[in-house]
Amino acid sequence: MDQTKEQEEDYGYSLFPERKKSKYKKGSLGESLFTYKNKCQMMLHFAVETSPYAKLLLGAMKNSGCAVYKDRHFSCEDCDGTVSGGFDATTSQIVLCQNNIHQQAHMNRVVTHELIHAFDHCRAHVDWFNSFKHLACSEIRAANLSGDCSFTNELSRFNFGLKKHHQECVRSRALRSILAVRKVSREEAEKVVDEVFESCFNDHSPFGRIPHSKKDAKFAYRDFEGRDRYYANV
Repeated sequence: MDQTKEQEEDYGYSLFPERKKSKYKKGSLGESLFTYKNKCQMMLHFAVETSPYAKLLLGAMKNSGCAVYKDRHFSCEDCDGTVSGGFDATTSQIVLCQNNIHQQAHMNRVVTHELIHAFDHCRAHVDWFNSFKHLACSEIRAANLSGDCSFTNELSRFNFGLKKHHQECVRSRALRSILAVRKVSREEAEKVVDEVFESCFNDHSPFGRIPHSKKDAKFAYRDFEGRDRYYANV
């Protein structure tokens, strides 16, 4: 990558203006922003307390020495209209786009997706800024394990009926995420995704399976709790 391209690369931070502290000036919060933030925080609380996806990931991170604290590691912020959330590796914070998340089911998926990135950051020491393959792998895992590509969600997007549709959905959503945060061509992004797809798609940690539905996630969480209790008593 040449020097000019390095200077232009912002790693997706332009999508999260409140992350650019030097350019973002906090003023008095308007009534709509106050409402957004409070609604976001309430939906976040409900997600981490009730979603089996989120509860499993939070437990796995705690077991890996990376305990997550809601007030420290989550931030409800206004974002670009094209994104719902992000993981900021420099601060180990998950950004939730309060202006773009309006339903609890959407919040649950975003929290799960970003917690998968946080889990990868904890256990695999992902080099987000220098390794394109690391980024691609985590995006594949997040799309695969978060419920982003569940039958219900794909049906709501009018995407269904293709052979190996789940794999194609994961590939497509991983590509979309990469292109949102990196100034690279689609061809370059596709090449890297293809190189790591098989190994990363088949890495189901910490779920032990692809949780295609909330029911699958509940079974995975029950198994995780059982393993946790077993090792605690060994």
